[in-house]
Amino acid sequence: MDEDSRYEAVRGRDGRFDGVFFFAVRTTGIYCRPSCPAVTPKRENVRFFATAAAAQGSGFRACRRCRPDAVPGSAEWDARADVAGRAMRLIADGVVDREGVTGLAARLGYSTRQVQRQLTAELGAGPVALARAQRAHTARVLLQTTSLPVTEIAFAAGFSSVRQFNDTVREVYARTPTQVRDAAPARRAAPGTGVPLRLAHRGPYQYGPVFDQLARETVPGVEEVEGTPGGRVYRRTLRLPYGTGVAAVRERGRRQVAGGGTHPGGWLDARVHLTDLRDLTAAVHRLRRLFDLDADPYAVDERLAADPRLAPLVAARPGLRVPGTVDPLEAAARALAGPPEAVARLVRRYGKTLDAPSGTLTHLFPDPVALASAPGPLGVLATALADGTLHLDPGADRAHAEQTLRTLPGLTPATVTTLRARALGDPDVAPPDVEAPAAWRPWRTYAVQHLRVAGRTQV
Repeated sequence: MDEDSRYEAVRGRDGRFDGVFFFAVRTTGIYCRPSCPAVTPKRENVRFFATAAAAQGSGFRACRRCRPDAVPGSAEWDARADVAGRAMRLIADGVVDREGVTGLAARLGYSTRQVQRQLTAELGAGPVALARAQRAHTARVLLQTTSLPVTEIAFAAGFSSVRQFNDTVREVYARTPTQVRDAAPARRAAPGTGVPLRLAHRGPYQYGPVFDQLARETVPGVEEVEGTPGGRVYRRTLRLPYGTGVAAVRERGRRQVAGGGTHPGGWLDARVHLTDLRDLTAAVHRLRRLFDLDADPYAVDERLAADPRLAPLVAARPGLRVPGTVDPLEAAARALAGPPEAVARLVRRYGKTLDAPSGTLTHLFPDPVALASAPGPLGVLATALADGTLHLDPGADRAHAEQTLRTLPGLTPATVTTLRARALGDPDVAPPDVEAPAAWRPWRTYAVQHLRVAGRTQV
């Protein structure tokens, strides 16, 4: 989009572009999401930024009305396979907080200078600034949803010192941490009840098919789905960098809107229990990948609806998502081990038992080292992940990962395609036995999902 098109989106308060870009107002020193309900500023007073971090780096603070730091991530980063896209996915997973810029660069296979230069050129902010913006958002969530002491929140959000935490919160929100906490509209969660979250998404979202698929694939001991359609709760265990977690995500029903018809809400309600709060960023990112919350349904639906074969399917299910995974090895096990009960047997044999069971949740999914001793192709794949031969993390090079997967014995082309779609989040792949014309690109994964949900293919 050029700047004039962006300004028109701001004038129209177009929520389709929330997270795609941000705008700031020179006269107020505030930056906003495109759908901000405030009075539209004059064109000459507006600046545009690719990221919230870039706006913050230019001295603008977050709007208190539209909370631009809480928008869904740009779908561009999930779709792109270049260095910038891979870097953004890794930063969202908390890699810079845990491993620094040096660790990020090593995962990407570039020098720190190259990564800094490329991200700054494309996004207007380097990796440190991008991670800092993410830490500020995590801090605000914890301040406004928990009763944790401010000192604990500072380190849980990824800050290296309380002073750095205080300075960042004041710069980003023009308030002290205490003032941010006092401005919370809702009551904070009681100790021991986990962190309540709203996982935002843009546009329509077909909750039913996503929860249907998760229910069909539920691995006993690791996952469960409770309730009836329209009000189900998906619960699962999480193996995280600093500890473990249990997450619960609630299905939302469709609500009536003015003028008749229905429209889904703009978020999923979740609650996360963590043994170490430093894992909050990683837990949120993995849930977002699982529920495909950063997709751009407008771009997907517009392209696919132009195909006569898909048009009625898109009209029936606008905003259909493709569930991903919280763990690439788990996606591989689903593809290779067979039905959920077979995967559950692997979990019981190789997985770690929770210190304290949570309902029917008793185990963590095994890590690559533990599963490397499993027989057959799954053990071979786990070994490749354990020794670094194969990378399926959010920053993996998708083409290189596919090349490596194809060299592993026992993996069929269909399995490789499944892993590229589910584990790597590639929006543009199709199984080898499905006719997927070029007109569906770059959204072939979503096209196949429409066919699958409609019962037009058995893949």
